[in-house]
Amino acid sequence: MTTASRRRQSRASASPLILVYIFAGLIAAGTVLLMLPATNHEEGFTPFMDAFFTATSAVAVTGLVVQDTPTYWTSVGQIIVIALVYVGGLGFMTVATFMLILIGQRLTLTQRLLVRESLGVNRIGGLVRLTVGVVIVATLIQLVGFGALLVRFWFVMPQGEAVWQAAFLSISSFNNAGFMSLTNPGALTAYRDDVAVMGIMAGLILLGSIGYATMADMVLTRRFSLFALNTKFVLIVTGALLLFGCGAFLLFERDNPNTIGDLPVGEQLLVSAFESTSGRTAGFSTVEFGETREFTSLTFCGLMLIGGATGSVAGGIKVNAFAIIVLTLLAMIKGRERATAFRREVPRSQVQQAMAIGLFFVGFVFLCTLLLSVTESGLPFLDLLFESFSAAGTVGLSRGVTSVVSAWGQLILIGAMFIGRVGPVTLGLALGQRTDVEAYRFAQERVTIG
Repeated sequence: MTTASRRRQSRASASPLILVYIFAGLIAAGTVLLMLPATNHEEGFTPFMDAFFTATSAVAVTGLVVQDTPTYWTSVGQIIVIALVYVGGLGFMTVATFMLILIGQRLTLTQRLLVRESLGVNRIGGLVRLTVGVVIVATLIQLVGFGALLVRFWFVMPQGEAVWQAAFLSISSFNNAGFMSLTNPGALTAYRDDVAVMGIMAGLILLGSIGYATMADMVLTRRFSLFALNTKFVLIVTGALLLFGCGAFLLFERDNPNTIGDLPVGEQLLVSAFESTSGRTAGFSTVEFGETREFTSLTFCGLMLIGGATGSVAGGIKVNAFAIIVLTLLAMIKGRERATAFRREVPRSQVQQAMAIGLFFVGFVFLCTLLLSVTESGLPFLDLLFESFSAAGTVGLSRGVTSVVSAWGQLILIGAMFIGRVGPVTLGLALGQRTDVEAYRFAQERVTIG
């Protein structure tokens, strides 16, 4: 192989597009496994579209389903689904790198670049230690969640069922996946007045959505004034969105008998807090979102657009990018040229990345909604819009559309989940790798705006 060929291969391997190929390969493997007869309660092989949709939803940690998880999939099928969720949440490159480390393999430069991109960090040094830390911390958190849920479920269901449900919900919650295997009537709705179950799940969802880097900074630094700017953005924006979502849900649904209108005030507040925590990134719900008011659905469309933190399991444009966009708009309103916060200036290159990702996401959701309105013309537009935001944001909330759309509609939602999972990070990384220096500039000419 010539030197030029090796360079081209190296550049191709280090390209952010390799993440797209990896996730596509993982989805393909999951589809093949879920098609096996042993994975479903029906006779014969699982239909291709059902397996394909479920594998994509699991790898993209979304939670949208075309078949009810506990009734359609066998124990084997559910194990495959939750395994895809675990790997998809951590990131295939993180898991693969961890396995290489365990068997004593050294990481190549290309592998280090891919791990850096997968974890959403800037540095290339210390990635081995970082990867091990991510896997260990994520697994420990899920084990703690499993133990806490097991203590609660142990007294309300058979012991074997309690172990399985605690494990499944712990993994699904931390990875913000939204998949459930509860077989009791009402599923999660039956636990909406259970402070322990709701609190444990909400805590796991929140930890998964803020990312490892934020958790590490909080544990190691311990003082808000010393936190990295990224950590401050994540904590402030996440807290503000949680309060806003809880208040909006409570305000719009407090007198809706189809959701929380008939519940006591304390339970209304508990449900609203849980929906705000889960509805932005995870997709678990204790109410039927098809019964919510239009104001509520539109509010949660906005929350799903923002999503969680960069480097976390959550989707959306990310709270980091949202914070930069807001700061940029505030700076423009004040007549300033630069976005600043906490005596720090946000680099212009990151402002451009955040704007590009935001515009890409909004445009992509618009395209998905447009295509769905063509293929599913008989369904309400708001339902199609909501489903597009949920799929592209890898959230998993549904107004009941996913299970009734046509094969074309399923393909559109599959594309939305896949692009929603890998698109923003791939776009951001691709923009971040551009280091071209302009040799010259053209003359300026003003354009009328406004």
